[in-house]
Amino acid sequence: MSATAQVLVVEDERELAADIVELIKPICEPTVAYDGEQGEFLASQGVFDAIILDLMLPGESGLDLLMHIRSQGVSTPVLILTAKDTIADKLRGFNDGADDYVTKPFHREELLARMKALLKRTGHLNSSDVIRLGQLEINTSKHLATFNGGPLTLKGREFDLLAYLAANPGTIITKEQIFNRLWGFDSETSLSVVEVYMSNLRKELKRAGSDLSVRTIRNAGYIVEAPDEQ
Repeated sequence: MSATAQVLVVEDERELAADIVELIKPICEPTVAYDGEQGEFLASQGVFDAIILDLMLPGESGLDLLMHIRSQGVSTPVLILTAKDTIADKLRGFNDGADDYVTKPFHREELLARMKALLKRTGHLNSSDVIRLGQLEINTSKHLATFNGGPLTLKGREFDLLAYLAANPGTIITKEQIFNRLWGFDSETSLSVVEVYMSNLRKELKRAGSDLSVRTIRNAGYIVEAPDEQ
């Protein structure tokens, strides 16, 4: 995975799921779940920037999935994509925690526009591909990071780690969230790899004279802050 916005698509119709993936790939990195239980497991990890959710799913309904993750404190924006088109259905979707609601059949341009708007509204889609935090500037499309104009030397996933933290300033991100986001749920790598990369990242920031604070919150995770935000 990468610093690109991550979107979970929960849709049991595989052909439609493939179409949605092709549609949104230019603006994000999609992951697909084909039933409610798998969708809830992935959504509950809290590593996605948005979710496209069908309501009529095998195993567990989309509304049950939505209510369960909201009860767990997962605030990931959810766009419901469903054939259920009555006002009552829409109201229930919004009342249960949806952020947007699109009915099938849908216009491709509309779905893409709504996803762009949702990601922009939550700060996870930057048209310039640039993340700024204090004197740190990260260009995700060029894979470049600078502090006060000077380049940072970041290897492999160190760049993605910094971009992930910088895109969520002031937010505690758990070690598990970082691992799942950057290495993937099915990776055979040990969770301790996060500590290794975090240590390397801190050393490079110190070498560059960065005044960013990358703190470890005991039994919780990590948080990055610029000096004027501490």
